[in-house]
Amino acid sequence: MSDSRADLAQSTLGVLSIGGLIVATVWILYPFLGATIWAAMVVVATWPLLLKAQARLWNRRSLAVLTMVLVLLLLFVLPLTLAIATIVANAQEVLERLRALISEGPPRLPDWISHLPLVGPRITVAWNDLVAAGLTGLQERFAPYAKPVTAWLLAQAGVVGALTLQFLLTVVIAGVMYAYGERAAAHVLRFGRRLGGRRGEEAVALAGQAVRAVALGVGVTATVQAVVAGIGLAIAAVPFAGLLTAVMFVLCIIQVGPMLVLVPAVVWVFWSGAQGWGVFLLVWTLIVGTMDNFLRPILIRRGADLPLLLIFAGVIGGLLAFGLIGIFVGPVMLAVSYTLFNAWLQDFDPHAIDAKP
Repeated sequence: MSDSRADLAQSTLGVLSIGGLIVATVWILYPFLGATIWAAMVVVATWPLLLKAQARLWNRRSLAVLTMVLVLLLLFVLPLTLAIATIVANAQEVLERLRALISEGPPRLPDWISHLPLVGPRITVAWNDLVAAGLTGLQERFAPYAKPVTAWLLAQAGVVGALTLQFLLTVVIAGVMYAYGERAAAHVLRFGRRLGGRRGEEAVALAGQAVRAVALGVGVTATVQAVVAGIGLAIAAVPFAGLLTAVMFVLCIIQVGPMLVLVPAVVWVFWSGAQGWGVFLLVWTLIVGTMDNFLRPILIRRGADLPLLLIFAGVIGGLLAFGLIGIFVGPVMLAVSYTLFNAWLQDFDPHAIDAKP
């Protein structure tokens, strides 16, 4: 009896010690957890590119890792830096335009807006009241919002700085993973085998396929949509087309789409009086806005043989549950769960129940 109690106490203390070590380890690594997950997703998705680069660079891993790190810097850090530089460089011009708009008062609405069904007359009445208020009325209406807007802009500046640091940390961790990728993959496979045997190994392999599928489908689709939309904005001579392209890329990555930028741009072009360019940009917007409906499914199915609805639900659900990183985590979790569930059903033998007395 005393031996069983001693064994129970020993087992309990052992489990508590292991749990405490796990909690302490996660607590220590928590500041690097987001960057590590991002780096793992990037490395898994781009591992074939690393092997191709290594084959072209005299089979030297160090040169291939350096090349991939430089590519990641160009893809992640440089666009954010250029966007910040663009905002800073054009801040004075934006302020001058705002001051001119306030001093001159808002312009008259085009006649076609008043003929819009349902909302046209209301917009026209509200805008005419704003015009009638003049400069003093504008200052009185917008002055209460000046302080909150300024505070929000300062907060976003801090967020951008933290995001830049997070991207740099992600690139550094990805470089380490590129250098020791095979060793890390072997450990992950051993962990999966230790947990679930052959099924565990298959789940690990499937997780990698799901990451590549989402990276190929979401990433490439977002890039193509943003670039094509940016070309349309540049052709239509919309101001700050480069900055708006960067914004559309982020919106496409988080599955919002480029319409939040393209629709106001179409309205602005029509407002400026360029009716021909407005029609062109409207057609261009319809093409770009529907491009992801057929491009993303094709790319995702090339990356992994999984149901499209499963991947799409994982992308949207993961985004809502975990934020931006959930775009990759969500499909991986659903893909692994779906495969394990199917394997469990396939392993079930109904004849074993029928044979019982």
